[in-house]
Amino acid sequence: MDTAPSPNPDPAFWRDRRVLLTGHTGFKGSWLALWLHRLGAQITGIALPPASTPNLYTLARVGELCDSHFVDIRDAQAVADQVRRAEPEIVFHLAAQALVRAGYEDPLATYAANVMGTAHVLDALRGLESVRAAVMVTTDKVYRNLEQVYPYRESDALGGHDPYSASKAASELVIASYRDAWLSDQGVAVASARAGNVIGGGDWAADRLIPDAVRCWQAGDALPVRRPGAIRPWQHVLEPVGAYLRLAETLHAQPGVAGAYNFGPHTHEAATVRQVIERARQTYGHGDVLWGDGTEGPHEAGWLALEIARARTVLGVQPRWGLDVSIDKTMAWYRHSQEGADARALCEADIQAFEMAGAAS
Repeated sequence: MDTAPSPNPDPAFWRDRRVLLTGHTGFKGSWLALWLHRLGAQITGIALPPASTPNLYTLARVGELCDSHFVDIRDAQAVADQVRRAEPEIVFHLAAQALVRAGYEDPLATYAANVMGTAHVLDALRGLESVRAAVMVTTDKVYRNLEQVYPYRESDALGGHDPYSASKAASELVIASYRDAWLSDQGVAVASARAGNVIGGGDWAADRLIPDAVRCWQAGDALPVRRPGAIRPWQHVLEPVGAYLRLAETLHAQPGVAGAYNFGPHTHEAATVRQVIERARQTYGHGDVLWGDGTEGPHEAGWLALEIARARTVLGVQPRWGLDVSIDKTMAWYRHSQEGADARALCEADIQAFEMAGAAS
């Protein structure tokens, strides 16, 4: 197995580069904004206000680091106005309704945000002379999941049993259509990024495994786990965020590599929910768990893993932190935050450690 470290983003490329980031108030968006600022980019952010309290955007003071605008991506005119004012060279689209169970609760809002919101961002790029590359973030759940022990490749069939997965699969078709019908001829390289399950400090979203665990254990409650046997491609948030940066650099230099990319751990590191929680509890130091039998709640896929060969060969991107390190870094972030450490400083320390892991040979 090739274990050479992935290259780091190039500060010379990003310094003073005009970047549009949708979803900058979210978990991954906040981490990406922090890293872009570290690299010297000029960031314009558009997103809804943070969805949770607490949230990383507020705690890490992300709004101080960018030209921040609260915009609903379902509003086509508002999106177009902000995109044109920003005149971005690089676009990262992360804004979305990002939760499976929320998709069941409000499917129309999920389709509106994830399908039409994506279309609104892409349409705002038509005729915009400044833009050269767009990284459109979807999910590992875009594939028609056959519940087989098989890592999905970018060429596999799209699908989606639940509204969230279906909306993201549909957004992949929108992305490909805008790329092929308009943006490629315009000189804009467009890629979709399909990342596995992300963990890391600063996530407080509902119905996510680690945030739920932290909330329960901080309160002295037992964590209910619906599907302990479900297998997912877990990775630290800096893995896909760093990959998005490298993808944008590569698209700018080599527009011909546009297309879809998977980002996740090595296939053998896909792990069960039980394994993740047991390690998280060990690292955190305490915490009770109520293990379910997998029958509670609406349908969710039982097995999911990604083939990441394209990211490795085309972009030079591959995992740096294994599952145990990723969980340990995540739980340490929450523990230090609870003890009063500054959220931005915690994130910057993790980014620096991740860069050092990439620079090591």
